[in-house]
Amino acid sequence: MTPPSSSDPLAALTADGPSPRRHARRDRSSTTRALAVVGVLVLLLAAAGVGFALWFQNQLNANVERLGDPFAGVSDRPDPAPDDPDEPNEPVNFLVLGSDSRISAGDPSQWEAGAQRTDAIMLVHLPADRASAQVVSIPRDAWVPIPGHGENKINAAYSFGGPSLMIQTVEGLTGVRIDHFIVTDFESFTAMTDALGGVRIRVPEDVGDGDKVFFEAGEHVMSGEEALAYARQRYGLSNGDFGRVQRQQNWMRSILAKVNNNRNNVPMMTSFFETVSKSVAADDAFTMDRMRNLYMSARELSTNDVTFMTAPHSGTGRSADGQSIVVLDRERFDPLMAAIAADEAAAYVEANAEALDLLPATVK
Repeated sequence: MTPPSSSDPLAALTADGPSPRRHARRDRSSTTRALAVVGVLVLLLAAAGVGFALWFQNQLNANVERLGDPFAGVSDRPDPAPDDPDEPNEPVNFLVLGSDSRISAGDPSQWEAGAQRTDAIMLVHLPADRASAQVVSIPRDAWVPIPGHGENKINAAYSFGGPSLMIQTVEGLTGVRIDHFIVTDFESFTAMTDALGGVRIRVPEDVGDGDKVFFEAGEHVMSGEEALAYARQRYGLSNGDFGRVQRQQNWMRSILAKVNNNRNNVPMMTSFFETVSKSVAADDAFTMDRMRNLYMSARELSTNDVTFMTAPHSGTGRSADGQSIVVLDRERFDPLMAAIAADEAAAYVEANAEALDLLPATVK
């Protein structure tokens, strides 16, 4: 099948629609496209779906593992954000999981309780005005109520009851209504990285355990295997698992940067998009048309409009049964989540930046 004639593989997006409108607040020529809308896998997938939708949409759609309707079994759901008559779009919230495996994620008959846990949990918020996006990583060891299971580490919810219980747990914890659910595994991120020919990650100082240096200071072009080791490392980091969360975010940010810098490289982008579509499982409602509509509504966003952060916490502690846990700081966590639920996250983050654990420009 013949690809679009444009040298930009994302140009197919507007082939059957109006020309992108200009915004006075930024120069269109210097604005990266909405592939970086959210800065994590969810919109990598969206870009994959919409960028080539006009010539091999069916192939990409067939590659995505489907989860059915994981929301059907969720009760007592939060209300959606109130409509703003001045904004034509609705806010959208994604729950994105990095699991140790996606196998059987879409087939309940194959589900085995206790077989899967999640290494990464991210709440992604795309506001109605499409002027920003917020990505909140919830530490996997955060001690939270899990419906029907008492208090436990939040990543246990996926193991206990799959996508539906994970959604119910996060919605109950945050008060934020989840619109779409996506699962990947970090092994897939190695394939995505290799499809791009590696990604550039800066390490500000030598990192090791005292006996061995794992990563020397400097700028590295990391292969998928190297980036996976970088993102999974905990030893030698002064902030342990919290540093690990930031490294995961930094890796995703680096993937986005590489994609944005090479979006006119049709062979590379074709390989990358196919890899992304084969690396995820998503709810049935996250269709190619849905992805395309999200892209079109948010195409003016740049990478700098995306804010990565870790959920507010007060450090680690011990549960009553002796487990090492992360203690969420509800005095800071709850207002942040309320702002996301009310679609006021951008203003809240700007006003409270010093009190939030935002991803720095350089990550150790």
